[in-house]
Amino acid sequence: MESSQGNRNRDSELDFRQAERWSKAGRPWEADREIERILSADRSLEETRDKLYTYLDFLDRRLRRSTMSADELDLAKAREAVGVFRNLISPANEVRAGFSTLELMRQMTSERDEEVTDPIGEGFTEEIHHLLLAIHGKTGVGKGWMGREWALDPIVRSTAPVFRGENAGRMRSSYLDLMAAAARRRIETFPCGLDESLRQERDANRDTILGYFGGRECDWRDPDWQRKHILRGRAGLRDIDALVRLSSAEKAAIAAAVDDGIPWAITPYYLSLFDFRDTSRRRDGQVRSQVIPPLHTVARMIEHRNDRGDAFDFMGEHDTSPVDWVTRRYPMVAILKLTEACPQICVYCQRNWEIEADAVCVAHSNDQIDRALGWFARHPAIADVLVTGGDPLAVDKDQFLRVLGGLAALSHISHIRIGTRVPVTMPMLINKALAGRIGAYVEPGRRGISVVTHIESALEVTPELAQAVHQFRQVGVAVYNQMVYTLETSRRFQAVAARMAMKQAGVDPYYTFYTKGKEEHRDYLVPIARVLQERKEEARLLPGVFRTDEPVFNVPKLGKNHLRASQDRELIAIRADGSRVYLFHPWEKGIAPVKPWLYVDRPIHGYFARLERLGENPVEYESIWTYY
Repeated sequence: MESSQGNRNRDSELDFRQAERWSKAGRPWEADREIERILSADRSLEETRDKLYTYLDFLDRRLRRSTMSADELDLAKAREAVGVFRNLISPANEVRAGFSTLELMRQMTSERDEEVTDPIGEGFTEEIHHLLLAIHGKTGVGKGWMGREWALDPIVRSTAPVFRGENAGRMRSSYLDLMAAAARRRIETFPCGLDESLRQERDANRDTILGYFGGRECDWRDPDWQRKHILRGRAGLRDIDALVRLSSAEKAAIAAAVDDGIPWAITPYYLSLFDFRDTSRRRDGQVRSQVIPPLHTVARMIEHRNDRGDAFDFMGEHDTSPVDWVTRRYPMVAILKLTEACPQICVYCQRNWEIEADAVCVAHSNDQIDRALGWFARHPAIADVLVTGGDPLAVDKDQFLRVLGGLAALSHISHIRIGTRVPVTMPMLINKALAGRIGAYVEPGRRGISVVTHIESALEVTPELAQAVHQFRQVGVAVYNQMVYTLETSRRFQAVAARMAMKQAGVDPYYTFYTKGKEEHRDYLVPIARVLQERKEEARLLPGVFRTDEPVFNVPKLGKNHLRASQDRELIAIRADGSRVYLFHPWEKGIAPVKPWLYVDRPIHGYFARLERLGENPVEYESIWTYY
């Protein structure tokens, strides 16, 4: 017999398919026929706008008089959605966006194809459909996406106001047990590298790699052996094809990169995190996607082989670098790039326009580094320095420590951060001796040192990583994580599983980075709304110390914008394909006069299609439409 849970999921899927049929028929108006009537009337654009504003004023007054029969939280969301609707039909926002969302809505109700250049897509009709549901308090926010699962459960139904004191406490605790169990079921779908079963599988992978290269078990723990056998270039393609089952698309992408000299590299240790038996990416998609580029990415890299600096410098580092290898976007912190090389290449790398793959990462010349250190010496406003690259911990340790010592000698620098993926890609490089020499620059009450890495999934949290982190923590060096929020990372509870694994290993979550909106990385991008949804609906279930990371968006040339600060961005338009257009206010807002910046997001409708290809059920993500 099918469970009630199965029935609920099946019904939800049917509801989702019904929404798709509405979308394809171009009729999102079931929630509000009055708006359809206003849009379809034969009147000018400005007359239509005025009619809509009058109607929205009526709705807003009704919402604020509490005369609508809906959950209080749905009413609050309705008031927010009315404001979003007003924003979308604003004449000023049409100028900013360069097109009229209102005209696109009018096209949906008539045959005005000649008045717009882009055909209306399913993504646009889905956006309008859900916005109309929202302005009438029909989003279901009050029930919550998880709450629907146990709405009829006797425990939940028993948590009525009649209970007081200890009885109420027991009922509340039972209710929270249900919530925790529902979360735990989802978390456990994402294996952790600390799990015994996965450790045994990785040990077998290690032995396969060692056997292939003629190595011994002691070699695996030798960073020089790891460097020597980094998979890169044509030989690396041959080696990975011999060791791991690759899909035809994966082979084609690596081969294209090799043929045109596009950097790619994987350390033997990181390769051992792959699922060697399966090409479906069901279990290791998060790992593979970081180092095996999609064909689109490779094609874009090849297209701009000779002008990468112009095409891919999303953050405008050319225009925020006062001297070579120094970048400054904020008053009291600056970046020192020690090298352009990494032992392993991340596909989504911000600095793909200058990163090189080299088995032996070399720091810039002493003269270049000395000029950069001289700049820091002349700028006493700088209190914090991020030493990054490339990967600074992959260079010769004496070169790295020379730079660390040079910065520590400057009295105005009270904190030094080391940006590195070595704990994730080659953790055996971090031993007691190296950690001790880095920790020697920690002076309690005077100077702190921290390491900031990129852990993307629980799969990457292994005993080797935990040991490397422990070496740092033993000498007073804190370890933080910046999670890059890619398509794979965005699956329900994947980021939660990663945060829990990080804390087990002694790593503190620091930032959740919205992936840079670079066209060559389009296969990794997700809607901004998904970052907001994850923070509210999944991360919030964790204890506070597990969710210390802050979701941020990097505004080109300016720097980080906190995504939870809704006053720092506006949804100003929706394109014909369903892409939301945001106007980001700079971090200097309220401090100094700086212009805002326009960003075109990824369509939610298209995101759902990609989630389905990953085996996810879009029904579980339906509330995403209400995050603006």
